[in-house]
Amino acid sequence: MSINSENDIAANLQIGPTDQGMVRIYLEGNGIDLPLDFDPEEAEEIAEELQAAAEAARLVGNAKAPKKKR
Repeated sequence: MSINSENDIAANLQIGPTDQGMVRIYLEGNGIDLPLDFDPEEAEEIAEELQAAAEAARLVGNAKAPKKKR
């Protein structure tokens, strides 16, 4: 499976701080129970990557949007 492959898997995603000073991304669904812990600096890098991906997706979406007639 690649990042562009669609599927019907549903999952719950939670993000928050732990009592150990880490940032946890918790993924749960269909037999998956996956806690991923990151130090704050790693979490900030992930946040930057998410923002960059959101901007890239927005540009792709705008390029595919039908042009409005004037």
